[in-house]
Amino acid sequence: MATPQAEIQIPATRLDPSPETPIEHRSLFGEILDWMLAPLLLVWPMSLGLTWVVAQAIANRPYDRELADMARLLARQATVQIADTALPAARSRRELDRAAAMFRRDDDDDRTYYQVLGRRGELLAGESGLAVPTDDTPPATSETTVRFRDDTVGDEPVRVAYIWLDAAGAQHGNALVQVAETLGKRAQLATEIIKGVILPQFVILPLAVVLVWFALARGIRPLAELQQRIRRRESTDLSAIPEGDVPDEVAPLVRAINDLLQRLDRTIATQRHFLADAAHQLKTPLAGLRMQAELAAREIDSGRSDPASLKHALRQIAHSTQRAAHMVNQLLAMARAEDTGQAARHQTVDLAAVTRAVVRDFVPRAFERRIDLGYEGPDAPQSTRLSAEPVLLSEMVRNLVDNALRYTPEGGAVTARVLPDPFGQVVVLQVEDTGPGIAPAEREAVFRPFYRALDTQVDGSGLGLAIVAEVAQRHGAEVTVEDARVRSGATLNSPGALFTVRFPIAAPAPPPAAA
Repeated sequence: MATPQAEIQIPATRLDPSPETPIEHRSLFGEILDWMLAPLLLVWPMSLGLTWVVAQAIANRPYDRELADMARLLARQATVQIADTALPAARSRRELDRAAAMFRRDDDDDRTYYQVLGRRGELLAGESGLAVPTDDTPPATSETTVRFRDDTVGDEPVRVAYIWLDAAGAQHGNALVQVAETLGKRAQLATEIIKGVILPQFVILPLAVVLVWFALARGIRPLAELQQRIRRRESTDLSAIPEGDVPDEVAPLVRAINDLLQRLDRTIATQRHFLADAAHQLKTPLAGLRMQAELAAREIDSGRSDPASLKHALRQIAHSTQRAAHMVNQLLAMARAEDTGQAARHQTVDLAAVTRAVVRDFVPRAFERRIDLGYEGPDAPQSTRLSAEPVLLSEMVRNLVDNALRYTPEGGAVTARVLPDPFGQVVVLQVEDTGPGIAPAEREAVFRPFYRALDTQVDGSGLGLAIVAEVAQRHGAEVTVEDARVRSGATLNSPGALFTVRFPIAAPAPPPAAA
């Protein structure tokens, strides 16, 4: 199996990428790895800094305790010497030097310094190079608290422990005892602590990176396997992808893909059925064309070319050609109505003007069949405007009027009517005829493609009302059919049909692609 980085890649979204511009990809594996390792690499230097600070504090603690003990011992001796005012200064200095020599441990790493100052700040014993703490106030009461500070003796940094002493007795004042030590052993101990903490990190950090790498590769492996399963599928296999062996995080994606496959399967099945019905419907006029052409050729070859029979054959050829052309036009109109991109081309259209134009186009045909074709509607265009696609809206009205003229016998009446809503919510289109009407059981079926009502001898493709239903759905409109009102020319045996389409004035939301 290929490495996960090469398998799990999500293409960046682009519209109509040009051949010259390569499509950029980003690796999901690499992005997760970056987001996990980048904080780790950022925190690691901070961890080193904190480790150094903690190591310094840990290294100072035991040496500060020793330094404090030295300062207390020297402070006790200094208290006795300062209290004995009769003791000569030289002898007091020798006693303090002897006491300091007991705890001084100078070696190759560190040196120890001490200092004892009297109540007036005079040097009683020790080094004069130790500075007096200027930022510290002597205590107001008698206390021997050991305090620490960092200082220098010459150019060498030292750690100083110092105690302010109350001289006691009647004489008031504060003496100062200081013990200082260089930082050699402290630095060595801090270095050892840092080595003990940091050196294992140089082993743990690469190991953690490797473990994160393998953990991500193992976690993303189901995506790679899902990708391979989809790639191995045949183009005709639209069955659902099993969800049982996918992680919970990937299950919504698999369900979305399965839903898409299901909708695509329904769409392809509908298109396949539609194409089969269209091919079947086109076979009849094409077969008529072939038969009439063969009859005419046979008449000519036999020498019995009767002009009347040839004229009849040509008339039948023209009729079959007209029927095939009408079928092709209806199929194109159906495909245009199913185009999901039509919703983006909506504009303000006057339904009354469209209906009047369609009625004018059908006047010659109605006059030929002696059908009273009329229009009823308002004159003000503001009340009948709606958001629609002009071509589809005209196709809908044309199919409704064409359907009414086909099923209305000679001497009947067809009326196209536009009714505005006084509340400004909808615009209503009605097409009423005096034909045989539609039985209640068939009123839903007549909107299916290629469906034709029973017991009718009318020549048609069965697509007109299907186009009406599709266009209505694209515009968020509602189509209903019922018996027409009793009019002149209508009888009890021919109740007529009344088609009503209610358009919302506001632009409808585009329907889903699987509609």
